[in-house]
Amino acid sequence: MRENEFREWSARAAEWGADYRARLRDLPVRAQTKPGDVAAQLEPSPPEAGEAMEDIFADFERIVVPGMTHWQHPRFFAYFPANAAPASVVAEYLVSAMAAQCMLWQTSPAATEMETRVVDWLRQALGLPDRFSGVIQDSASSATLAAILVMRERALGWKGNIEGLSGQPKLRVYCSGEVHTSVDRAIWVAGIGQDNLVRIPVQGANRAMDSTALEAAISRDIEAGFLPAGIIASVGGTSVGGTDDVAGVVEIARRHNLYVHVDAAWAGSAMICPEFRHWWLGVEGADSIVFNPHKWLGAQFDCSVQFIANPDEQVRTLAIQPEYLKTHGADGMINYSEWSVPLGRRFRALKIWFLLRAYGLRHLRGMIRNHVAWSAKVADRLAAEPGFEIVTPPMLSLFSFRHLAVPDGDLDAHNLDLLRRINDDGRIYLTQTRVDGKVAIRFQAGQFDMREEDADMAVD
Repeated sequence: MRENEFREWSARAAEWGADYRARLRDLPVRAQTKPGDVAAQLEPSPPEAGEAMEDIFADFERIVVPGMTHWQHPRFFAYFPANAAPASVVAEYLVSAMAAQCMLWQTSPAATEMETRVVDWLRQALGLPDRFSGVIQDSASSATLAAILVMRERALGWKGNIEGLSGQPKLRVYCSGEVHTSVDRAIWVAGIGQDNLVRIPVQGANRAMDSTALEAAISRDIEAGFLPAGIIASVGGTSVGGTDDVAGVVEIARRHNLYVHVDAAWAGSAMICPEFRHWWLGVEGADSIVFNPHKWLGAQFDCSVQFIANPDEQVRTLAIQPEYLKTHGADGMINYSEWSVPLGRRFRALKIWFLLRAYGLRHLRGMIRNHVAWSAKVADRLAAEPGFEIVTPPMLSLFSFRHLAVPDGDLDAHNLDLLRRINDDGRIYLTQTRVDGKVAIRFQAGQFDMREEDADMAVD
């Protein structure tokens, strides 16, 4: 591609993006294709000769776009949002054009120093004390893995990376059944093993870990010769928003010298609103916290922030410094690749910088407050409809419900069929979960451009 062609197609791609955003409300939220439809339109072998960009772009519009689920659609009420505010998208254009590998300070000083600053902006916005430093990870999965690796190493006296896990005491990590499956994966990858992830029963409307059961499980494991390493606390769990008593978890952890990681991947963004911070009361006592600006805040995926009380422990766990990765003549500068599992790092800080400057905290708080209010409105209207029940009440902007009007019928099958018909209709997109073993339908409000009329349409 020649320079003039690069300029032309870059401009055309940006124009396409703006036009795409403008027409999203007219598109079905979820892809309406059948399995195999897209693959059938793709050539089975790679081309030997280059093809015209005009043809490639035409095929993109013909093949790819109809097969996409539109995560930026204002009536995307499934999973959690993966927002990409327009200012964030512009920042990503620039990052893609520069294509920098930002693993060390010297490989892109601006990326490192901006990361330090914007993560601190976010710390202030969330009301966290200045004892926390932070790093931008690709996803909450990576942040949780890093935290669990630190748990492991700290519990083993920093021997795991050197000696391996064979012959070491069996570690135990504690959480409720409401945590994200990324915790399970991290336990596998860290070598701790699924059998050593101890699930604590939940109680109450918040579906929080039972503190008495947690304390008892730790004591039993110590007596049985296990080595407790840490606790994963949930704030806004993916299924129905399960939220632990963070202050209580921290208190128990301190008594047993355990590491506490708080997973607030979705709900953490809401903590820019002071009135919602009761959901994670006591979080200042945690060792590690993760939240995803790429979910509710508007930073384009991927962008997950991990706040860490003692970064030296994470660097001790993850850093490797061969000669070719040393930054000579710049002692004391942070190399964020030493805070994360991957060595390679994208320039993720730029989109946060653009986002916060373009919208400001006042606008972002207003957006989140609206989503919470509109979700509560949807829940209230559904609760008033004959045959519907609210299974779990709104936790911020997430709740679950089901339809009961099937006398002596299979309610699970009925609700899954209702969900299928809603999604096939195309105007909104919802997902399912199970609450106490029974199917429920999830609703969450969180898309960046959502309006109150979108919530009203969902009920209709």
